[in-house]
Parts: sequence; C-alpha cells; structure tokens
Amino acid sequence: MRIVSGLYKGRVLCEFKGKDVRPTSDMVRESLFNILQGKIAGKTFLDLFCGTGAVGIEALSRGANKVTFNDLSKDSIALTKKNLEKVGAENYALSLSDGVGFLSSTSEQFDYVFIDPPYSSDLGKKCLQVVAGALNQGGVAIYESEKPFDQDVDGLILTDRRKYGRAHLTFFVKK
Repeated sequence: MRIVSGLYKGRVLCEFKGKDVRPTSDMVRESLFNILQGKIAGKTFLDLFCGTGAVGIEALSRGANKVTFNDLSKDSIALTKKNLEKVGAENYALSLSDGVGFLSSTSEQFDYVFIDPPYSSDLGKKCLQVVAGALNQGGVAIYESEKPFDQDVDGLILTDRRKYGRAHLTFFVKK
C-alpha cells in the first residue's frame, strides 16, 4: 500500500496482517482523488473508520488543511499514528470512537467525510443518517460499500456513483 500522489507520493505504508481489516485499495484511492482533483487543498477531511489511515494520509499528501482520523479500534488508531509518523505528516487529529457516535457528537465541521465501514456491517448506512450535521455547507460525504447504494438520505443529495472492482463509491453533497 503506497501513497499515490502529492507530497508523500510513493511512500509505502504499514498494513495489518491477515484479512480482518480491508484497506481501500491503491486503485480506489487514486480514482477517488482523481475525482476530487484540485478540491482537497486547504480543506478539512474526516477519515471515518480509518483503518490504516491511507485515505486520510492521501488527503494530507494532496494538500488538505487538516485530517481527522477516527476508528473504534485501538490497533487501527495505533497503526494510523505509525503511518502518519512514517510520512512525517502534520495537521491531523486522532479519535478513538465509533463512527456514528463521532459524527453525532463532534462540534467540528468537515468539507469531506470518507465513510468506509466494514462491508459486512450496517454502520455506513447509520453514519449517512447523521453525517450531514458534521458537514460544512456544500460538504461532500463519500461512502464506500460492497454493494451499490441507492437510497435517499435526509440532508444529502446523491451526486455520483462509481464502481471499482468490488468497491462502490457513492458521493453525496450536503443540501
């Protein structure tokens, strides 16, 4: 797993052994940030269910002003911190919390929220129900799932859908 572009381009990140954690692939991250090309610089970004931190580190690499990394797993937060230190990143925050709880209780507002829960859970759908409250006006929520997502979500407008292998990305803008 490597950083695709930007300040930390080519840096290799540490990963979990085994298959308990499914990081967003290099191809999906590259495609995601190609879609967001030129829109990340100077913005705030939340990597919810951060796992290894790869998506948020990619955002920092491409000029995000600040990235918050959140995960319920202490191991994920520890590995994310290790990866952030490995690339020499600054302007980040780490949060140990469940995704729904974080979104429901944070006073921060984000320009981008990347929601990538375990595929076998319903946490992504639950997070989508509350994410609008954590988005700046015009903010974007990106939901990665294994199956296409085509439900209406209060406070959000579905703007785009993409498929990359088994990963589906669904983009929403705050109303």
